[in-house]
Amino acid sequence: MAGSKLDPIDRHILAELQADGRMTNVELAKRVGISAPPCLRRVRTLEESGFITGYHADIDARELGFEVQVFAMVRLQSQAEVDLSAFEQRCRDWPLVRECHMLNGEIDFILKCVAPDLSTFQNFLTEGLTSAANVASVKTSLVIRCAKDQPGVPFDVLEARLTRSA
Repeated sequence: MAGSKLDPIDRHILAELQADGRMTNVELAKRVGISAPPCLRRVRTLEESGFITGYHADIDARELGFEVQVFAMVRLQSQAEVDLSAFEQRCRDWPLVRECHMLNGEIDFILKCVAPDLSTFQNFLTEGLTSAANVASVKTSLVIRCAKDQPGVPFDVLEARLTRSA
């Protein structure tokens, strides 16, 4: 289990930064119960080891005028690795596609898309997504409202699991 490679202080640092990535190192050190210099060394080690992949601001898309959020379920004609990789690259190039996940089962990919309005999304759907190479079918679902949007991982579940296995 990858999480078990970290000690409790490292996991506490990750949990605190996940909740508030803008806090100062001094505040972080205080919250995890160590002094600032070793806290900063630990954060840098977590970054270099790939546990921390970046720092981001949570942006309210609707406040910026992106009123439409859609999940698009995409089935491809071919699931050969070269075709899967080509579709993933195409998704990275589409600005309206904010997430792209390959799935198993009937659907090959699910895409989370945002757009300022329905006509913009419709234009992307007809001129971009459905006409893209290797796309066999696309089913879309318009988001009405979001009940939960919590990025990251549940550290309390990880800690409970580690405690049970110890």
